[in-house]
Amino acid sequence: MTKSTKRAWTIINLNALRKNLALVRALCPESRIIPVIKSNAYGHGMEQAARALKDTDTRIATFAVATLEEALELKGLNLDVPILLLSGFVSAEELALCMENEIEPVIHSTYQVELLEKQWDLELSTDNRRLWLKHNSGMNRLGMTTESCLKAYAKLHEYPGTEFVLMSHLACAGDIENSDSQEITARQMDQFKQTYKSLIEAERVDLPRSIAASAGILTLPDTHLDYVRPGVMLYGSSPLAGSTGEEIGLQPVMTLSSRLIAINQVSAGEFIGYNASYVCDRDTLVGVVSIGYGDGYPRSAANGTPVLVKTQSGINRTRLIGRVSMDTITVDLTEIPDACINNEVILWGDDLCADEVAHAAGTIAYELFCKVTQRVTFEYV
Repeated sequence: MTKSTKRAWTIINLNALRKNLALVRALCPESRIIPVIKSNAYGHGMEQAARALKDTDTRIATFAVATLEEALELKGLNLDVPILLLSGFVSAEELALCMENEIEPVIHSTYQVELLEKQWDLELSTDNRRLWLKHNSGMNRLGMTTESCLKAYAKLHEYPGTEFVLMSHLACAGDIENSDSQEITARQMDQFKQTYKSLIEAERVDLPRSIAASAGILTLPDTHLDYVRPGVMLYGSSPLAGSTGEEIGLQPVMTLSSRLIAINQVSAGEFIGYNASYVCDRDTLVGVVSIGYGDGYPRSAANGTPVLVKTQSGINRTRLIGRVSMDTITVDLTEIPDACINNEVILWGDDLCADEVAHAAGTIAYELFCKVTQRVTFEYV
């Protein structure tokens, strides 16, 4: 059977993923590591990422996901690695699924404590159970006050076989050079330390702790504690304002590519694409690339967003011109005279950091990765 030519594809470099994990281990030698593989491993493929991360010399403490559906899918892979459910549960039915499948839920609200008490009193065994108590240290998203954390522990530790970890999340660690971010982060750390101290004094227990995600791992050694939770840095992108993944020693895991499907000569003064958003200031050689927002390339990408074109002469850097369409983009080939139909065009990845593209599109690399659609062919190497 004749196969169609690939119009857009992404190469997922699992060796780069492993090397980024090795950097986490080097930065946090005393901490246990929880790779965050939510949202299909940030768009990279949860199963493939989980298997690759487990197949390293770095021991994985747990994998972290955001939804119960993700947790159950991961459980079905039989990887023999604990699973942390960052969003916890919202009902008795979800709690039962967590317990039945040995999924470790985050307890971030008092209603979850009430559900646990009720279910455990009625029917659920609590042997060898681990719960993650989330403290709201100031981000004001998910998490309990210091008082609520203390009450939750006092109620739940009475059930035999239950272990606990105290956790929180930093709001501004990715912009730590900013004085306001420094102040906010210091305040959050003080709140977290106070809650930890209060637990020790009230309950005479020394709980393991976790607060550092990718940004904290890279810039705040004091936040590494017992567990760290690397997310976007595993996939080669920087969580730090003003820095790219390449600049901080990370390797790109996803390379998104397409190809030239048309080359047109457009005269000076003529426009390109919808809404005439780009008018040629010279006679311009325009390449049409078979990728668009229907494939996950951001419609917000502005004129001048960098792209790479591979030709016989090498890898050539050029720019987006004209509005992104559902199925195509247009690029300036004027300085690439040997460009040909079917030449590969790299949208981000090897030799073009996703962070740079994201900046030009007014977004973050997290969103670029997660929005690549099923219309794109995924290949794992």
